Amino acid sequence: MTFQCLPPTEFAATCMCGCGEPHWGWGPHAPSSLLLLSLLCTAPLGLLGGETRQVSLEVIPGWPGLPQSLLHIRAVGANSTLHYVWSSLGPPAVVLVATNTPHSVLNVSWSRLLSPEPDGGLRVLPEDSVQFSSALIFTRLLEFDGTNMLDVAAEPLGKPYPPYSLAEFSWNNITDSLDPASLSATFQGHPVNDPTGAFANGSLAFKVQAFSSSGRPAQPPRLLHTADTCQLEVALVGASPRGNHSLFGLEVVTVGQRPECPSMREQHSIDDEYAPAVFQVDQLLWGSLPSGFMQWRPVAFSQKQRSRESALPCQASPLRPSLVYSLPQSPIVQAFFGSQSNFCSFNLTFGAPTGPGYWDQHYLSWSMLLGMGSPPVDALSPLILGILAVALGAPGLLLLGGGLILLLRHKQHSEYQSIN
Repeated sequence: MTFQCLPPTEFAATCMCGCGEPHWGWGPHAPSSLLLLSLLCTAPLGLLGGETRQVSLEVIPGWPGLPQSLLHIRAVGANSTLHYVWSSLGPPAVVLVATNTPHSVLNVSWSRLLSPEPDGGLRVLPEDSVQFSSALIFTRLLEFDGTNMLDVAAEPLGKPYPPYSLAEFSWNNITDSLDPASLSATFQGHPVNDPTGAFANGSLAFKVQAFSSSGRPAQPPRLLHTADTCQLEVALVGASPRGNHSLFGLEVVTVGQRPECPSMREQHSIDDEYAPAVFQVDQLLWGSLPSGFMQWRPVAFSQKQRSRESALPCQASPLRPSLVYSLPQSPIVQAFFGSQSNFCSFNLTFGAPTGPGYWDQHYLSWSMLLGMGSPPVDALSPLILGILAVALGAPGLLLLGGGLILLLRHKQHSEYQSIN
């Protein structure tokens, strides 16, 4: 459904919804109708629906004898194509590429990709159609002892345990979790060497999901997605913490060819309809819009039944430039960008020393959106808009009704003539 909103004339207001109906005359309900009309006119496009793309999700056939580890999401629009290439070769990583043609394709050379120098092993053709490219690498799973930590935002975050390098995890065959119906797949892994047995009954999972149109997931944090985005859900399940009140986190690395780091912004709202008690959306932006973005609510959950009672705070550290030799290497990132890349990193930490935590059920989940173009903008739902229209329109109707009653009484009084 599309909405075409026209300015009201002196005597009437018209709202066209698809076929151009209905029409409102200038009657007693006009104030509330016009208010609802104006609220809908100011709603962002993300609320009313966006561009639809033809989205495909495929596993790129790999080297014989090795687990399938390369997932390609291709979202084709009228004049553009978005490519998301996810991989568990080395640490989990994703390469984002936007082109200005609906005919761009992914080219993979496995012999180069698996070599010590993978430069050129991953390309999007034609190369001159590429308008934007970047990458994210999830390098380490962090763990802190939060027993004596009074403030989750304080530095340091408590005693750090040795981090788990995700490049040293063993990951599943991605084909086994591929679900074309929901456009999703899951990378699930555990450390190759686990001397303490922390992951004997546990795993770390990265669930990737694409979308062909706008909408929201059924469970919190219910981020608004479009066809230009895909969603990542990270879940730590069943792993034994090394402390009684361990806080977990992720080290995230951004990759690009610009010398400066991406910017991080906070968006605040008065509405928590989609994520109770959460009035903020955090964003990481590459350069000026439209480019690439990462978007999330600063909340994680300690139970599968995500509710306000199981919500955990999520803190992001400032972005900082990082030296490439200090980071676990991602073959697909090096294959696409070569050695002339700039790396920045930041940490995401989930939980607080008090309240719900991973220690409750040995469960932690966090979700984010990754996309290209302009980030989706949260807005009031049609239900809330309707409530506002009624709430704000009712006083106007009361004033109008009161004015009419006073006018009629004055008219009746003036009809009586003096006997003198």
